[in-house]
Amino acid sequence: MFAPRRDHRGWSTPSEAARLYFLLTLIVTGFWAWPKTDGSIALWAGLVLLVSTPLLTIGWWLISLVSQNTETRVLVDSLHRIDRSKKESIHKKKKQ
Repeated sequence: MFAPRRDHRGWSTPSEAARLYFLLTLIVTGFWAWPKTDGSIALWAGLVLLVSTPLLTIGWWLISLVSQNTETRVLVDSLHRIDRSKKESIHKKKKQ
């Protein structure tokens, strides 16, 4: 759950724990902020952003400390089946 993930381009993406923490933080903060703002959508959104930003920063930092010694895994198992020898870069210009 804490292992960093690699996508199809080889880039690092957040671990499952970081993704789950993001959702839980926004949901809990949203439920907490709703009665505080008396149902005002603009104030609610601002309060959720204000409170969740430091919570996410601290939580993601702690998750990164835990995941430092874990081996990177691929994002989805189908990435192992890609034949990379036949793929061309989408940024490569075609000869005319």
